[in-house]
Amino acid sequence: MTASRWGMTLLIVSLATTTAHLAVGQQPAATTASLAKAYFAGGCFWCMEEAFEKVDGVVEVVSGYMGGTVTNPSYEEVSAGKTGHAESVEVRYDPAKVTYTQLLEAFWQNVDPLTPNAQFCDHGSQYRGAIFYQSDLEKRAAEESKHGIEQSKRFSTPIVTELTAASAFYPAEEYHQDFYKKNPVRYKFYKFTCGRAQRLESLWGKP
Repeated sequence: MTASRWGMTLLIVSLATTTAHLAVGQQPAATTASLAKAYFAGGCFWCMEEAFEKVDGVVEVVSGYMGGTVTNPSYEEVSAGKTGHAESVEVRYDPAKVTYTQLLEAFWQNVDPLTPNAQFCDHGSQYRGAIFYQSDLEKRAAEESKHGIEQSKRFSTPIVTELTAASAFYPAEEYHQDFYKKNPVRYKFYKFTCGRAQRLESLWGKP
């Protein structure tokens, strides 16, 4: 974990109680029963929350941990690389408005698929890129989306993003949820100094 991000995390822990009750706006009309869930890892979950919540049809994104061996891990354990988890997001979406394939497209545009066990300035398997599929249909869709990028010859090096079956998802601590909304100044500073936007533009072009 980078020193700058660790320092910011220490600063905002004390704000957890007060920020937990911030209003986050009205929810779309879709009912809980009609929603589907999808799981991805793309490095810092703060950034993946922002990316997916911009997708029309996505109702909510929850930061958390997936892919490890410890039950209900803490942020400190995961960020230290002790549990096998990756910082991940649970994307809750309305299938009537957005498809899983469209979510895959949004995922690829927001990750570095060429670097193993790292995303941008954050290094370690806890920051690996991954698509966590929940069914054979999702697995096939993920494989086809990856193959499509490979066939495009966009990159001269292999795609190393992990495609693996979903496992237990553990929501992160409350102070991580909607971090980019609750702490916009600190978030933008982290994102810029991490070089995320710059690297994405070099990989995928301007958004």
